[in-house]
Amino acid sequence: MKHNFFKLLAKLNKLVLPSYSKQELDLSKASKFQMALIGWRVFVTKRALD
Repeated sequence: MKHNFFKLLAKLNKLVLPSYSKQELDLSKASKFQMALIGWRVFVTKRALD
Protein backbone atom coordinates (compact mmCIF):
# COMPACT_ATOMS: atom_id res chain seq x y z
CA MET A 1 0.00 0.00 0.00
CA LYS A 2 2.75 2.50 0.98
CA HIS A 3 4.84 1.50 -2.02
CA ASN A 4 1.98 2.30 -4.44
CA PHE A 5 1.35 5.62 -2.73
CA PHE A 6 4.96 6.70 -3.16
CA LYS A 7 5.00 5.54 -6.78
CA LEU A 8 1.96 7.71 -7.47
CA LEU A 9 3.52 10.60 -5.58
CA ALA A 10 6.74 10.24 -7.60
CA LYS A 11 4.78 10.45 -10.85
CA LEU A 12 2.98 13.56 -9.62
CA ASN A 13 6.30 15.11 -8.61
CA LYS A 14 7.66 14.47 -12.08
CA LEU A 15 4.68 16.21 -13.68
CA VAL A 16 4.38 19.17 -11.31
CA LEU A 17 7.80 20.00 -9.87
CA PRO A 18 10.64 21.46 -11.93
CA SER A 19 13.59 19.31 -12.93
CA TYR A 20 16.72 21.05 -11.75
CA SER A 21 19.00 18.52 -13.43
CA LYS A 22 17.62 19.51 -16.84
CA GLN A 23 18.17 23.15 -15.93
CA GLU A 24 21.75 22.29 -14.88
CA LEU A 25 21.31 23.95 -11.49
CA ASP A 26 24.51 24.32 -9.50
CA LEU A 27 23.75 22.93 -6.04
CA SER A 28 26.13 25.36 -4.38
CA LYS A 29 24.05 28.25 -5.75
CA ALA A 30 20.62 26.74 -5.09
CA SER A 31 18.23 28.56 -2.77
CA LYS A 32 16.88 26.94 0.37
CA PHE A 33 13.54 26.40 -1.37
CA GLN A 34 15.23 24.66 -4.30
CA MET A 35 17.22 22.48 -1.89
CA ALA A 36 13.99 21.58 -0.07
CA LEU A 37 12.38 20.53 -3.37
CA ILE A 38 15.41 18.43 -4.27
CA GLY A 39 15.30 16.77 -0.85
CA TRP A 40 11.58 16.08 -1.20
CA ARG A 41 12.05 14.48 -4.61
CA VAL A 42 14.91 12.32 -3.31
CA PHE A 43 12.81 11.24 -0.30
CA VAL A 44 9.82 10.26 -2.46
CA THR A 45 11.93 8.58 -5.15
CA LYS A 46 13.83 6.53 -2.58
CA ARG A 47 10.59 5.33 -1.00
CA ALA A 48 9.07 4.53 -4.41
CA LEU A 49 12.05 2.34 -5.38
CA ASP A 50 12.18 0.31 -2.14
